[in-house]
Amino acid sequence: MAQDDGLRVQLAALLKGGNAHMDIDEAVADFPENGINTTFPNGTYSAWALLEHIMLSQKDMLNFMRDADYKEMRWPDDYWPAAARKASRKDWEATINQIRHDSGELQSIALDKDTDLNSPVPTDSGKTLLRCMLVIADHNAYHIGEFAIMRQVMGTWGSSHK
Repeated sequence: MAQDDGLRVQLAALLKGGNAHMDIDEAVADFPENGINTTFPNGTYSAWALLEHIMLSQKDMLNFMRDADYKEMRWPDDYWPAAARKASRKDWEATINQIRHDSGELQSIALDKDTDLNSPVPTDSGKTLLRCMLVIADHNAYHIGEFAIMRQVMGTWGSSHK
């Protein structure tokens, strides 16, 4: 059982981020409001659109893990905001807060000793809870890294960034 506890702690840490890559809070720290809707050079979406994609994808996977009546979303339309949509500072904060909230939910599931990480998701798709959590961690790490590079290219890191 102690080995299982160790796996749960490591999985929760992976979902939180901050080990081999930055976490969401470090990635968005001190982001200038005037840049949230700016499309990065040679890119097709803004900083907010990328965060919204992270949030929508993470929420979708959480729903997939919990809901036996899960309905698959349409790719790519349901996983990205409309190209013309612009975010306010309130939208920006809501997106980040939802990422944090859902990440916390996933970490709680991972740490819950009553959760069988190897059990299939309720949709009976053959996928396990563990697999879903690893996919989320991988997806988030990829896009948070992309977000960090986007900031570098856009010049939106403040002087306090290390």
